[in-house]
Amino acid sequence: MKRKALIVLAAVLVVAGAGWGLSTRLRSPADEAAARKPPKPSLVTVAVERRKLVSTVVVSGALEYGSPYPVSLAGVVGGSDIAQRATRAPRRGTIKEGGVVMEVNGRPVFAFSGKVPMHRSLVPGVEGDDVRQLQKGLRRLGHTVPVTGVFDPATVAAVTRFYAKRDYRAQQPTLELQQKRDELRRAVRTAQEVLVTEQKALDLGRDVLPLKVRLANARRDLREAEQALARAPEGTPEDAAKIEAAESAVRAAEEKVLAAQQEPTPAPTSTPSDTRLREFQLANAQAELDAARRALDRAHEEAGLAREKRLAEAGKNVRVAREAVVTAEQALRQARKLSPVKLKVANAQKDVAAARALLAEFGKTYGTIVPPGEVVFLPKLPARLHKAGVKAGEQVDKPIATVTSSTFVVSGSVDAGEAERLKAGLAASIETESGRTVQGTVSALGGRDAKGAVPVVVTPASMKGLKKLAGAAVTVRVTIGATGAEVLVVPSAALVTAADGRARVQVETAPDQVKEVEVRTGLAADGAVEVTGDLKPGDLVVVNGG
Repeated sequence: MKRKALIVLAAVLVVAGAGWGLSTRLRSPADEAAARKPPKPSLVTVAVERRKLVSTVVVSGALEYGSPYPVSLAGVVGGSDIAQRATRAPRRGTIKEGGVVMEVNGRPVFAFSGKVPMHRSLVPGVEGDDVRQLQKGLRRLGHTVPVTGVFDPATVAAVTRFYAKRDYRAQQPTLELQQKRDELRRAVRTAQEVLVTEQKALDLGRDVLPLKVRLANARRDLREAEQALARAPEGTPEDAAKIEAAESAVRAAEEKVLAAQQEPTPAPTSTPSDTRLREFQLANAQAELDAARRALDRAHEEAGLAREKRLAEAGKNVRVAREAVVTAEQALRQARKLSPVKLKVANAQKDVAAARALLAEFGKTYGTIVPPGEVVFLPKLPARLHKAGVKAGEQVDKPIATVTSSTFVVSGSVDAGEAERLKAGLAASIETESGRTVQGTVSALGGRDAKGAVPVVVTPASMKGLKKLAGAAVTVRVTIGATGAEVLVVPSAALVTAADGRARVQVETAPDQVKEVEVRTGLAADGAVEVTGDLKPGDLVVVNGG
């Protein structure tokens, strides 16, 4: 009976449990709707902190030697433009001023410090900044040479000594240049020979010989005319004979008159006829004297007229002779001016002058030279030859090497937006993969590339121990801002900009109760913002409302 009662009790309990379980699963629609309502929202808060804030831009890059610079030859090495072939390849290592970078066709390629690239042969007489750079480099190496910027004899001597000190011979004029100089010298001699020949022909005057004879005759005629004019005032023998005969007649007549006058006076007893005879004789003698005197006067007059006629004729002859001389001289001058031989002489003189000028001009650049490929000017020395561009035996038709500075830099890039926050001079922290940290400075920013990235170069403050890390990947954190002391900091998500444009935060005052506090913002970094306002450390600010 007792056992039966226990069985009934167990059955009742099972039924009751099943009913209770079923009752927990069966809900009314109202119960289901109430069960599906979201729970009452709660506030997500973060405590206000006081700490230092540092804003950084992260740059991923590699540690490399800085200032990579490709080196190319400006032209041929040596004096010939035959195939340029490396006979000693560039070698990695330090390049010092005056050092040999490589050899081409057995000729050296020297390195000098300078910003102006080598671009031509340095020959005697040329001048420019490239020459000045070379002169300064030679002086730094101990060679005495004035820094004139002109490749003058002093510079040639210094270059010769520099090459010899390094067991090379400075480049001398090539066979082609020597032949060119010989040709110019022969051209001068040939022009001089032609000039001598033409000058001799001109001096002989064969083409103007008739005019020269004509001029000589005219001058001789002039001399004779002048001599005749000088003799014209003198009387002729005929005139002198006439005057002398007239004078003799006068003297004879005067003697007759004197004889008639000296006849004795007739005596008183003389007859009249005697007296008349005496008078008649005297009168006749006087008449003869008068006639003789008139004849003498005529003789003198005729001699004077003849003299005047001779003077006039001689003067005319002189004038005519002078005109003939002037005419002959003009004709000779004109003939000489237009003489083909004279033109040949003039042309020969021009040819001599031109040949001499060409030789002199060539001589200005003739002598010891520095070929364009035998010197490379590098912006800074000493430098490090990082990578050779050619091997021994290869033709030199591409950059021969890449040189760098002896200091390391970090080369990386950031997107354009981040780059706007960077500038040269900002402090940076360089972190290696091994965990080592080296301080540095942003030294340069490049231009944005096609992908929108901006190159960034960071220079370490110390190079100690970096040589083994060349080429290693590093992370750089560039400090773009920092608070000098601890400041109040809230999460950026806690800031709310109100309708008036001012920043506010919500501060929890009690469970699920907040108040708005106006703040002024400062530096932002790593999701946090510097704030000032009615806040204190430990205040809970809402970062997400439920």
